[in-house]
Amino acid sequence: MVSSLIVSAAMITITVVIHMVGLLMLMAFLQARSLHIRPTHSRLGQGVFIVLTVLGLVLIHGLEMWLYALLYRVLGVFPNIEEALYFSVSTFTTVGFGELVIEGQWRILGALESFNGFLLIGWSTAFMVSVIGRIRTMEMNWLDRLRNSPD
Repeated sequence: MVSSLIVSAAMITITVVIHMVGLLMLMAFLQARSLHIRPTHSRLGQGVFIVLTVLGLVLIHGLEMWLYALLYRVLGVFPNIEEALYFSVSTFTTVGFGELVIEGQWRILGALESFNGFLLIGWSTAFMVSVIGRIRTMEMNWLDRLRNSPD
């Protein structure tokens, strides 16, 4: 059990760092692109901005799930990458279908992957809400400047 806890702690640390770096990179990309988004470009431009944010989050979470799947293969928990990835995705997203289970010493790793996924998905949700809030704030500020500008 101790080895499972150590490996779990290492994976949680690695995925949290990956998530933080990924969100910082995504934020830098979005800030660079935000200079080109104006309310006059219609809602389509804002929609594209939001879709790019979601796709960035999917990439970050995908990388994290693949890392768990590769770890399961390295540890010999599953006989092939397809089963390891299926288990990782269903566990990370807390769906947990139960068709594949971990037996033996690595069970706690699967449980802690679920906790980790829950935490990181919540973090991504907060990030997404923040991005949408910033888009709305930018839109309101732009409209206020437009209304208050002398003609």
